[in-house]
Amino acid sequence: MINPTVRTPAVAGMFYPADASELRTLVRNFLDETKVSGSVPKAMIAPHAGYIYSGAVAASVYTRLIAAHKIIKQVVLLGPSHRVSFEGLAATSMQSFATPLGEIPIDKPAIDEVLTLPQVSMLEQAHTQEHSLEVQLPFLQEVLGDFKLVPLVVGDATPEQVGGVLEKLWGGVETLIVISSDLSHYHDYETAQKMDKLTSQAIENLRPEDIHHEQACGRHPINGLLHVARAKNMQVQTIDLRNSGDTAGSKHQVVGYGAYVFN
Repeated sequence: MINPTVRTPAVAGMFYPADASELRTLVRNFLDETKVSGSVPKAMIAPHAGYIYSGAVAASVYTRLIAAHKIIKQVVLLGPSHRVSFEGLAATSMQSFATPLGEIPIDKPAIDEVLTLPQVSMLEQAHTQEHSLEVQLPFLQEVLGDFKLVPLVVGDATPEQVGGVLEKLWGGVETLIVISSDLSHYHDYETAQKMDKLTSQAIENLRPEDIHHEQACGRHPINGLLHVARAKNMQVQTIDLRNSGDTAGSKHQVVGYGAYVFN
């Protein structure tokens, strides 16, 4: 029987394995193949393609959270909307988000808090089929274990609007900010490399004004984070920058993937 208060997986069996043991093994292998170095980030950007394409890139930042699995208790997760067009940011009324690895409880008080902002509304259909948030969840479950989730799908929103939400939820060391985004889409290998390098430079230099629609599908949530990070004088580091031509696809048409940490 379907529980109406649980958001069930939309892309299990497509973007990542639907079998729990197979999924856990795959995520652990990605993490084990990545060297852990550097401090635990306050915020990060990770890609959201199928794991065969971007899982290794995502793992490069998720490994940094392993040391904080007893500290981080809240994850604020923002990703772009691929299926539903709307203004502002979309919250959820669900009590938990499920993956094959189990259910993650939603931080209801945090949702209620951001719903006081005019740019945030309850929009369930923005979450139902959206993969940008979902593909991050098994990695978070594996590295953090027990935590509460604040999932927000970002529609057409300014850096200031997204930044206002992040400021409200920023918290302390117990709160992690995760932005889900791929980079350039469907260019040839060399063109993508050039574009993604420029995007990485804009991220490292905290310049949201330099990131445009064709450079990142998650430019609205990225630019919101950059807006806040610039005000807080944060440091950004590119941890991995590749594309599907480097991982599991042809070099004729590629999608770019970047992994970044903010401290």
